[in-house]
Amino acid sequence: MPIIEFHLLEGRTTEQKRRLCNAVTDTVVEVLGVRREQVRILIHNLPPENFSIAGVTAADRAAAAGPTEKIAATTNDEGISS
Repeated sequence: MPIIEFHLLEGRTTEQKRRLCNAVTDTVVEVLGVRREQVRILIHNLPPENFSIAGVTAADRAAAAGPTEKIAATTNDEGISS
């Protein structure tokens, strides 16, 4: 029984998480040859003050960034927040 965990910054929509779970489940079923019912996915939503890179929290990075930089720093090319 595969168990997959994601640690994400808060802000993803329920629909984004549904799509993530479906896509990951499809891939695990195909690659590992298990049944969909065997795949477990855990999503941990982290507040920005509980996630840091190089000793700087995501909250501090967002506060230091300008409005345009905040958007660019928190979304990918598909507009999905990171």
